[in-house]
Amino acid sequence: MAFDPVYVLAVSIAVILFGLAKGGLAGLGAVATPIMALVMPPLQAAAIILPILIVQDVVSVWSFRKTWNGWILCWMIPGTVIGVLLGYFFAASVPVAAVLALLGSITLIFGAYRLWVERGGRIVAPSQSPGWVGSLFGVATGFTSHIAHAGGPPFQMWVTPRKLPHETFVGTSSILFAFVNWIKVPAYFALGEFNRDVLITSAMLLPLAIASTFAGVWLIRRIKTKLFYNIVYVLMILLGLKLIWDAAT
Repeated sequence: MAFDPVYVLAVSIAVILFGLAKGGLAGLGAVATPIMALVMPPLQAAAIILPILIVQDVVSVWSFRKTWNGWILCWMIPGTVIGVLLGYFFAASVPVAAVLALLGSITLIFGAYRLWVERGGRIVAPSQSPGWVGSLFGVATGFTSHIAHAGGPPFQMWVTPRKLPHETFVGTSSILFAFVNWIKVPAYFALGEFNRDVLITSAMLLPLAIASTFAGVWLIRRIKTKLFYNIVYVLMILLGLKLIWDAAT
């Protein structure tokens, strides 16, 4: 199966999208797992991707190691732990379609709203919401990451209005999701998804994963902050539409 051209193409595209997302183009990773799910069971696709994500996290965290916001991380990380635990204990009873539909609708509305209020170069004051609000968004990030591999939107909803320098935004996101990915590993072992074939496939894809992550880093460092946030908002709208579509189908 690993040498089937369609399989190789789908997996390669997915890994490249994940790499660009880890490099800073947040939102592209949302379409990667569904592409892999075209040629394999979704849970197997997620299991193959998780070791790759962890390696890409290393590249991303190293690349942006000097540009991250510790205050945001200190408030969000405890929430993500709670969210992942809630996702683990309630995964069987939570209707994933409902989570996707709600998250997709909120993400779409938020992205469109931010584009509207910042249209024409309008200057919007950065958000000064308190840290405990970030902890609540951290819970949502951990929960949706565990339930539906869609932890990005809650993070973006709280952090993008703070108007960080775009490299600081990416560095903070890199550290947070590196942490979230590691705390998801025990669940995959418990499910028995890390078998020999999965790990071999992940290992074969690592060179492409690393190269695509560096490509994302290279692009982000050449994009102006204003353009970066506009790209994030557009990707959030597209991601919202995709999550709603996933819920409907």
